[in-house]
Amino acid sequence: MRAVGAVGAAALCVLLAALVPDAASELVTLVQEQLKPESSLLKPKVMIAIVARNAAHSLPHHLGCIERLEYPKERIAIWAASDHNVDNTTAMLREWLKRAQSVYHYVEWRPMEEPKSYTDEWGPKHWPPSRFNHVLKLRQAALKAARERWADYILFVDSDNLLTNPRVLNLLMAENLTLAAPMLESRSLYSNYWCGVTPQGYYKRTPDYQPIREWKRLGCYAVPMVHSTFLIDLRRAASRDLAFYPPHPDYSWAFDDIMVFAFSARQAGVQMYVCNREHYGLLPVPLKAQQSVEDESESFIHTITEALIDHDIEPSEHLYSPPSPQSTMGFDAIFLINLKRRLDRRTRMLKSMYSLGLHPTLTDAVDGKALNSSQLQALGIEMLPGYKDPYSGRVLTRGEIGCFLSHYSIWKQVVERGLERVLLLEDDVRFEPRFKRRLQAIIDDIDKTQLDWDLIYVGRKRMQVQQPEQSVAGVNNLVRADYSYWTLGYALSQQGARKLLAAKPLSRMLPVDEFLPIMFNKHPNTQFMSHFEPRDLKAFSVEPLLIYPTHYTGEPGYFSDTETSTIWDDEAVATDWDRQQARKTAQQGSIRAVAQNSVGGDSPPPAARASRDEL
Repeated sequence: MRAVGAVGAAALCVLLAALVPDAASELVTLVQEQLKPESSLLKPKVMIAIVARNAAHSLPHHLGCIERLEYPKERIAIWAASDHNVDNTTAMLREWLKRAQSVYHYVEWRPMEEPKSYTDEWGPKHWPPSRFNHVLKLRQAALKAARERWADYILFVDSDNLLTNPRVLNLLMAENLTLAAPMLESRSLYSNYWCGVTPQGYYKRTPDYQPIREWKRLGCYAVPMVHSTFLIDLRRAASRDLAFYPPHPDYSWAFDDIMVFAFSARQAGVQMYVCNREHYGLLPVPLKAQQSVEDESESFIHTITEALIDHDIEPSEHLYSPPSPQSTMGFDAIFLINLKRRLDRRTRMLKSMYSLGLHPTLTDAVDGKALNSSQLQALGIEMLPGYKDPYSGRVLTRGEIGCFLSHYSIWKQVVERGLERVLLLEDDVRFEPRFKRRLQAIIDDIDKTQLDWDLIYVGRKRMQVQQPEQSVAGVNNLVRADYSYWTLGYALSQQGARKLLAAKPLSRMLPVDEFLPIMFNKHPNTQFMSHFEPRDLKAFSVEPLLIYPTHYTGEPGYFSDTETSTIWDDEAVATDWDRQQARKTAQQGSIRAVAQNSVGGDSPPPAARASRDEL
């Protein structure tokens, strides 16, 4: 029987092979074929919540940063709300959402056209209880929508925050924290976190804050408060107890949205963290309650110009941004000096000046590195006898010659074209807040008092720090300039340009920022000064200064086009430039209290100290 069974089984196999001829071969192939790897996981789903009020000035760049996040848009939902606006915020957000909704997974829109203000507010920058209450309800609605849509994360981001780092979402997710904020920068120590709170829930100064804010300590740090921009991981069980509204039953502190939410996090057992491993973005310093939307717009322009220093940000491609009115502030021209090969600087400065409403005249700088000995001879250039750099001991570099010739060519233009007054700007400067308004006010005062002037520093490095400089009667924020370095920016009159050219400096050249103090008789080296007569340039300086270098010696991003070139009379000899010893281009040191200038007028305020501000 066993033999018969074996024969029957064999016959059955033959029959199956006949019916399915490829069956055996397919079975063999399946065993031998290499298995394909599993596909990658989809990115977590993120909802971005935007609450905007009177934000027409910030939305184009804010939304431009959102668009450029390096994260799949089909995994992002947008939740946006707008209310109580006196500007075009609602229409702008609606336009952006209409055009952008096709690329995002989901869009939810909560507009509120009327009323345009809260009944108990003093102005658009005042935060009365009714405004806190409404904002808390909006944020709670966004949090609820994210949970209902099964979002994995929700990113709250204020409409005037600029997320300049496109990897910010991925970077924060990688920290694997329930609630984390990217540390945002401002023009002061102000940022979007606190390191300490009082028993009443208000801000408390601690020694931990500044080392984090200044990147002296890097990492993610447990803090009692984050605000403005932060990411919540909704997959965490503890996140289910987070709430903005209504406030926790035990909450008894001031009715403030960020304080209410920080208390909720504490009660839910969720630790807040601030991360500063990288540079993530910027935010403006908050204004005071009595300030206006126009003040806020002007403040945000400064945030844009600061962001442009290290980031090539652009406004949203889905929004029309009307061009800013451009002017020369009463100058016949604003000359922007730029090397053709420094396209990065040119692009940044043109964008910055456009944002400020300044109309520049672009002037090609003389590239000292391209100068050869025969060209120097043809121009009649000779070095000032005995000149050596006071810090390095080296002679003049070709970069310094190129810098001098760049300024010299503008002085010639001023005289030849009969320009009464001009403003010169180099391409590596950063502008102080309210630059245009503050400089215009100084020029207006000068005109009213009919001050006789030749040159006015707008940015410089003050070298005489033993005693204060003399203030100018009738003109706020102006002093008589003492020994100074740098030619970052200065105003020049027709009379001043004639005096500089009459000195015939090409035949006894030294760096241009050494030449100018000689011409107003304030250089400490009397031997250098003895080569130039007369030395009667009437030189002044704005105080406080209105422009500074974008980078200082030793900082990331610093590079000198003047100090790193070859020496003036031998293109085969490089300089002995050492950035650790380049004291001339180092940051201005502290000026002793006894030598501080005392001037009147509108100087920049410290960071606001309202209840919502930290420093």
